[in-house]
Amino acid sequence: MVELVDPDAPKSNTSDADDWRPDVLPGYECRDLPLPEAELVGEEAAGSLAATLVRRSGERHRRAALYLHGWNDYFFQTHLGDFFADHGYDFYAVDLRRYGRSLREGQLQGYISALNHYTEELDAAIKIINSEGPAGERDQLILSGHSTGGLIASLYAADRPGSVDGIILNSPWLDLQGSAMVRAIGTPVIDALASRGLATTAIPMPGSDFYARALRADRDGEWDYDLTWKGSPGPPILIGWIRAIRQGHARVAAGLGIEVPILVMCSARTKFRRRWDPDLMTADTVLDVEQIARRAPRLGRHVTVVRFEDGLHDLVLSAKPVRDAVFAEMTAWLGYLDELDPIEDE
Repeated sequence: MVELVDPDAPKSNTSDADDWRPDVLPGYECRDLPLPEAELVGEEAAGSLAATLVRRSGERHRRAALYLHGWNDYFFQTHLGDFFADHGYDFYAVDLRRYGRSLREGQLQGYISALNHYTEELDAAIKIINSEGPAGERDQLILSGHSTGGLIASLYAADRPGSVDGIILNSPWLDLQGSAMVRAIGTPVIDALASRGLATTAIPMPGSDFYARALRADRDGEWDYDLTWKGSPGPPILIGWIRAIRQGHARVAAGLGIEVPILVMCSARTKFRRRWDPDLMTADTVLDVEQIARRAPRLGRHVTVVRFEDGLHDLVLSAKPVRDAVFAEMTAWLGYLDELDPIEDE
């Protein structure tokens, strides 16, 4: 692994057992990742921004995996952590600044003006993860991301070559849904509005709780999660945030040139409806999966795309047969990664 942060950096972003505390999830711990260089928005006080690194408790291994959540989201998918642990990986997740565990009172939930700002917390997280490996290093680090987290993970890997050994993307947001004409017209308008001091102005958007209905155990789904951190409807879409997303999409469209192997997974179909339909339990109702499949080859030279019948937007929250298929595909891909770069058994 490359060294991402100066070894003489402040102790706040180094590994220290005293920095970890019990997490809201049983069997997990978390710690703050201070962000002294972070851009402040509105009334945020200097030094108030932080991200949160979460880790699954247990034995330390030479391999590790780091997960990035999506928009209006946070890490709660403990069965994903169990999967990686069962395959010999230490599992970590980051709740990015202004999301989930990292959200503070008065902050604009999920806001960022440029996706490369997340480099600060990801550098810090990876430094800690590597330091916690045997002999203070890792033989393999997998970066995994869902939806917006998949876009962020891809951009980070492109900007930090050598930082990770493989990438797993779960329904990554690689382009704006809608026709090419709508996307082409919308982006210049967004740029113009953001440049006029309206970056934190909300864009009126139609709301829908269909995806939440498909997920939540108290409705038609099977999952319990914190509705403060993953609400329905979600937080407002701000002009500056969508501009940052579109800038990221433009980079993907131009080609990222990532050198490490990438597994891109998405549902077999997208369904957008104005009224609830049980079919929405078996499709991506958030992103256009055809766009994901078309854009995926532009991430790098070694991309595998796999699509799953009946998959939800977050594939690991789909019905159990779909989850089992997703984890089987991930198992096969991790085995393939080991064949490319064999690691002696621990």
